[in-house]
Amino acid sequence: MPTVPVPGALTADRRAADLRFLAEGAVDVLVVGGGVTGAGVALDAAARGLTVALLERADLASGTSRWSSKLVHGGLRYLAHGEIGLARESARERAVLMGSTAPHLVRPLPFLVPDVAGRDVTALAEAGGRLGDAVRLSVPGGRRSLPSTARVSAAEVSRATPAVRAGRGGVVFWDGQLADDARLVVALARTAAALGARVVPGATVTGVSGGGVSVVADGESLTVRAGVVVNAAGVWAQRLAPDVRLVPSRGSHLVVPAARLGSPSAALTVPLPGSRSRYVFALPQPGGLVYLGLTDEPVEGPVPDDDPVPSDAEVAQLLETVNAVLAEPLTRDDVVGSYAGLRPLVLPASAGTGPGDATADLSRKHLLSWDGDLLTVVGGKLTTYRAMAEETVDAVVARLGRGARRSVTARLPLVGAAPRPALARVPAPDRLVARYGTEAPGVAALGEEPVVEGRPETVGELRFAVRAEGARTVGDLLDRRTRIGLVPADRARVVAAAEAVLAE
Repeated sequence: MPTVPVPGALTADRRAADLRFLAEGAVDVLVVGGGVTGAGVALDAAARGLTVALLERADLASGTSRWSSKLVHGGLRYLAHGEIGLARESARERAVLMGSTAPHLVRPLPFLVPDVAGRDVTALAEAGGRLGDAVRLSVPGGRRSLPSTARVSAAEVSRATPAVRAGRGGVVFWDGQLADDARLVVALARTAAALGARVVPGATVTGVSGGGVSVVADGESLTVRAGVVVNAAGVWAQRLAPDVRLVPSRGSHLVVPAARLGSPSAALTVPLPGSRSRYVFALPQPGGLVYLGLTDEPVEGPVPDDDPVPSDAEVAQLLETVNAVLAEPLTRDDVVGSYAGLRPLVLPASAGTGPGDATADLSRKHLLSWDGDLLTVVGGKLTTYRAMAEETVDAVVARLGRGARRSVTARLPLVGAAPRPALARVPAPDRLVARYGTEAPGVAALGEEPVVEGRPETVGELRFAVRAEGARTVGDLLDRRTRIGLVPADRARVVAAAEAVLAE
């Protein structure tokens, strides 16, 4: 069947051609790491006229970038820590995503704090929400991006979060929710590819020496010449930059059926006992699921390549915290899946490194660090990936002495993006528009039948992933291009269908 003619299509033929070029040619910028930061850097650099290669050892969004809470945060937690600048940056970048670059992937989501969690809790949430509103109003595009914080009645609490015990009411504040974090990464990579970047998953960088980068791809070794190498490998950044001080932190989530919580329309928000700035969220998802998170546990020792998993203590903590406000408590039998990701937190020079040191209070600021022609960018948050990428490429342009001096990515729509009125007119199912934007009709044309009974994903989505989004394996299809793999029982039922699509 023919390849889908879409901008920046990551086809097998293009990957092979890009590898041939890299074995013989040279690029201005070689980016190591295909997560949100690396894809953002590749896009910013390509948009400034630089020649770019993005190499990823596994698949796009195969690391931390697919294990987030799927939120575009405005920075309320930063305000609690007095980091006003970081909160403003987060609010600004949220407005950019919602209004300019990816309105198809981000929607407003209400967060409800019920008074049964404590009247002092809702008072604090209201004060924090109104301060967040003030920050939002102070940034470009923020005024119309979200509704304002408000008190709600007991009836409104019951409608939005039916599983919560009866009470007097609550507080609602608003933030942004991604349709899917991995989809954002794929959209960034494809947009970069449409501007000429060479995006090659399945290419492992084994070393950097001078202007030469040692790479292994498809069992073959090659040396790629690059003016600057950007190390955006996240928690694995120390493999290329051992002097960078990182302390990984594990954030874990549980997956439960939405029906078990009364199919909520708002994110239930419950304070973690003993903390004034950390909450457990029950985040409603399309497709009848709720993600329950988030923990913040320090991780000691070398960072493994295997996917992290929640500990028994984290599972217990999440269930106990949310059960404090539920009429009928959740049990471990209600959990149909779970996931965990490692945050690459930067350790300040003055911080200790002893076992058990807390990570919850470490800043989410990012770090730029040069070592010869290797520039490491690490830390930060998914929400602020674009600002991190802009600062990184500013440094690259200054080092190379070429490329546009100013970034244009705040006004550069990603593939599939369009203003919300235009998205509302796209002739395709709403679910596909929320994940593919203006490309949804093309996805639907590849097959609208469900991959398996009881799941909303379609055969067309799997085919589009193979023909346009660089998917090469069953894992690429089920764990990243779609998120069927978050429910292991469903994943097992879909493997055969995924294999059949790959065989096409």
